[in-house]
Order: sequence, then C-alpha cells, then structure tokens
Amino acid sequence: MECTEGAPGMFSQYLTKDVIVGHYNHTDKLENRKDKNELQAVDIAVLLLCLLIVAENAVVLIAIWKNKKFHVPMYYLLGNLTLSDLLAGLTYMINIVTSGATTFKMTPVLYFLREGCVFITLAASIISLLAIAIERHVTMVRMKPYQGDKQGRMFSLIGGSWVLSVFLGVLPVLGWNCICHLEKCSTVLPLYAKSYILFSITIFSAILMSIVVLYVRIFRIVKANTQRLATVPQRRGLYRKSQKYIALLKTVTVVLGVFIVCWLPLFILFLIDYFCQARECKVLKMSEYFLATAIINSLLNPIIYTLTSRDMRKAILRLLCRPCLLNKDGKMKKFGVAFLDFSTTKTDAASHRLEGLETTVSSSNCTPSAIKAIYPKISRI
Repeated sequence: MECTEGAPGMFSQYLTKDVIVGHYNHTDKLENRKDKNELQAVDIAVLLLCLLIVAENAVVLIAIWKNKKFHVPMYYLLGNLTLSDLLAGLTYMINIVTSGATTFKMTPVLYFLREGCVFITLAASIISLLAIAIERHVTMVRMKPYQGDKQGRMFSLIGGSWVLSVFLGVLPVLGWNCICHLEKCSTVLPLYAKSYILFSITIFSAILMSIVVLYVRIFRIVKANTQRLATVPQRRGLYRKSQKYIALLKTVTVVLGVFIVCWLPLFILFLIDYFCQARECKVLKMSEYFLATAIINSLLNPIIYTLTSRDMRKAILRLLCRPCLLNKDGKMKKFGVAFLDFSTTKTDAASHRLEGLETTVSSSNCTPSAIKAIYPKISRI
C-alpha cells in the first residue's frame, strides 16, 4: 500500500479500497474477515439482540411521547437516553451486516462512517447518563425550580450530549487516524489510531467519574437530611418524600452499576490494544464479543427504568396490551395490579410513587421554600 506522507496524502487515500486491505493485513485480521461471506451463528444471535434493543426502546419512546405526564424535563432526558440506545442497536445491526468480506469492498470514508455511527450512538448513551446526573444535581442541589429555566437547561443538555458525541465520532475521518502510519494503528479498529482509542477511553472514564461524584454528592445530602427529618414529627411527610428520592438514587445506582459491568470489558480490551503490538495479542481478534457486551447495556437501561417505575410500567402495559390491564368496564384486572405493584425490594415497593416527587420537582410545582424545608443544608452550598 503506497501512501504519501502528510495530511494531503492521507486524505487522498480515503477513496482507495486497498487501504483497508493493507491495514487489516498489518494487524493479522485479513484472512478471518475476508473469508467471512455469510453471517455466523454468533452474528445472528447479536442481530436478534439488537432487534430486541430497537423494539423495547421504541416502546419506551412511544410511551413517553403518548403520555402527557411524562412531558417534563427529566423524562425528556430519559427519552434521550432511550433514543441513543435505540440508535446504538440499529447502527450495530448495520455494522454486523456490512462486516466480513463486505468490509473490503468499502472505501476508508465508508469504513469511518460505519464505525463512527456506532461510536456516536454509544457515546451518546454514555453522555446521556451524565446529562441525567447533571439535571438531578442542579434540581436538588442548586435549587433552580422554575419551568422556563429547566426547559432551557434540558434542551442544552440534550443538544450538548449529541454535539459532543458527534464531535468525538468524526475525529477519525477528520484526520485523527493511522492511514500512512501502520505502526500507530489499533488492532481492534485497524484504521483508527491508538492515540485516539486512548483519548476516547480517557474521556469516557472522566464522564463515568463525574457521574459517580454527582450522585455521591446528592445521596449524601439527601441521606443526611432524611435522618434529620426522621426525628421531627411535624415533618414526617417530607421524610417520606426524602425516602422516595433515596429510592430513586438507588435505581440510578443500579443503572450505573450495570453500565460499568457492561462497558468495563471493552475498556480493558482497548487498553490492551493500546499497549499491545500488532499480531501479539490474540484476544484483540475477539473484539466483537466485547462490543456486544457493551451493546447489552442499551438493552438493560429501559428494563431497569421500567421495572422501577410504576407509572412507566402502567404506560407500557396500556400501550402493548390494554385488555391485559383493564376489564371492559374500565376496572383494573388482578394481573394488571400485580404487574404494576411488582418490585424487587420492599424499599422499592414503598416508593412506587417515586415520580410524585421527581415530577413535582422537575415540573416546578414545588416551591423553593418547600424544597428547602426538605433540604435546608442546600441553601448554604
């Protein structure tokens, strides 16, 4: 593969199909990809998984769109997370279908487009979790309960998450790649520079740490004030609301834990890729399994939010099977009651009206004085 040094020479290679062949050959991934003309059993299984991801996230999005009670900033942010998860499943399906021998029929531009779309949607899912954490932190700590301000903040967070995701995703096609520099190439993504892979891991690790810091800060404030309110008989109602918010934070902790479990193997694989020379680490040839593990996170997010939200379960059940929930006379069936009251823990069962507090705060129906009564320490921060 001939290549002229410098940026102009690199960009001139973007429409040359032989570039991809040369890079895959350098990383010793050419033979097992070039002979792969048909989908394997593993590919079919992952495709079915992606179909399930697209279907379940689509149901959640429709439920949020059709129910006016969900038309509040926090649920819009959850909807943004759901949309990014849906697109992650869709783009990975396209990635699988166009992999194997089809890869070598592509130009580098198409290759960057295929891989970049997967990267952008997965990045958007991660950054959406940060946006949700920022919104809850501002709502409960900074005390800005006015609807107009929250709407603007919500759109800023959603827009910012996608702008940052797209920016990170297009860096390789803009020039941060290893075309003309084979010694700097990643094995997992043979046209991507190792430095870019390390940069991405650093950014995502920083996002994860930011999410953890935000929720730890909120949890400590809420827990401290919940314990204080428990000793004041006149404020038992506020105490119960504080307990509900703690249950909400526990739900988010589960989401965060699932995120770490799903993404950690891929992060470790990319670190191995950075430090490993080409052809030395055989585990790098199994990157599809590690990426599939990360994709599972997009499957689990809506499940977790649905199982821990009574209103969301009710909306989804009405959407999918209204006869399952209600009798002809409009009364709820026993099955519907059992499904709506389902909970994994007693704490969650006692806090099924979680959205009562969250929606109240998010939609600005709660006055600043009432909020400060629950969290008096906040006003001194």
